[in-house]
Amino acid sequence: MGAPASGEFDLIARYFAPIAAAFPGALGLKDDAAIFDPPAGSRLVVTADAMVAGVHFMADDPPDLIARKLMRVNLSDLAAKGATPYACLMTICLPPIYLPGGTEEGWIAAFAQGLAADASEYAFPLAGGDTTRTPGPLTLSLTAVGLAPMGRAPLLRSGAQAGDLVFVTGTIGDAHLGLAVQQGEFAALAPQHRAALIERYRLPQPRVAFGQALAAVPGVHAAADVSDGLVADLGHICAASGLAARLQAGKLPLSAAAEAVMAMAGIGARLLTGGDDYEIVFTAAPAAEPALHALASDQGLKLTAIGSVGHGQGVSVLDGAGDVISLVQKGYRHF
Repeated sequence: MGAPASGEFDLIARYFAPIAAAFPGALGLKDDAAIFDPPAGSRLVVTADAMVAGVHFMADDPPDLIARKLMRVNLSDLAAKGATPYACLMTICLPPIYLPGGTEEGWIAAFAQGLAADASEYAFPLAGGDTTRTPGPLTLSLTAVGLAPMGRAPLLRSGAQAGDLVFVTGTIGDAHLGLAVQQGEFAALAPQHRAALIERYRLPQPRVAFGQALAAVPGVHAAADVSDGLVADLGHICAASGLAARLQAGKLPLSAAAEAVMAMAGIGARLLTGGDDYEIVFTAAPAAEPALHALASDQGLKLTAIGSVGHGQGVSVLDGAGDVISLVQKGYRHF
């Protein structure tokens, strides 16, 4: 691995400049700004997400997976807007143990390897950012920049229409359960299920390709990524659109591992409100349903209609008898 980085600029040159090489506007990370020159006919879609050790990931999680999660939670936001990844800027605040001479000095090299892997996989190069030290916990922030066609309406939270169906990609609740497993819950769960749930927590699967195609399907009206919990994020769509949604709890798509937990503990409400799924929840006219299922099938992605949109406010979750399920909390809250 060579001699350790001796300072901030050596650290940037050694570990992060190679990840920026694919983006000319990064200027080799040798300047204090990046230059964006988007293709003609495109507009920029920009989002930012921060992750803090002990809040968004476990401090002892593998550093390459922490880097990839940082990339992917932001890619998920771009996916929900139907945007194509373009470039990103990263701020990394390092406690002394991660700096040259610290007990975790090798952490940065492994982190950079994970960052480089996803930058390559998603064509999402590093364009700039900042590195600094902190006396507090390890803190990471990524600003993601995507591209969307100028002539196409973006997918927003505010476009839902009464009569729409509610759809969600993939399965729900796995990441929440993965964190619970890491924290010591469900000790009797089979090893393969434990591993699957932990992987979903540590390494989200942003639906980038699906989101890009979804934005072009006629009749798709609103979308959000599921980061704070299915009910909470659908609630954001409802609030922005001035409408209500009704979910059928029995239609919630679950993985085999989540079903195994349900058989043990019966914690369905937690699956509805737990965060970190990074799936896409969206609303669309019923006439669009065949095209949506065909799109999902072409991409090998599970897609489930789980409810409907109507007049009113908020999100109601109904059980098999049609009764409203009481939820103490609708999703994850930072404050």
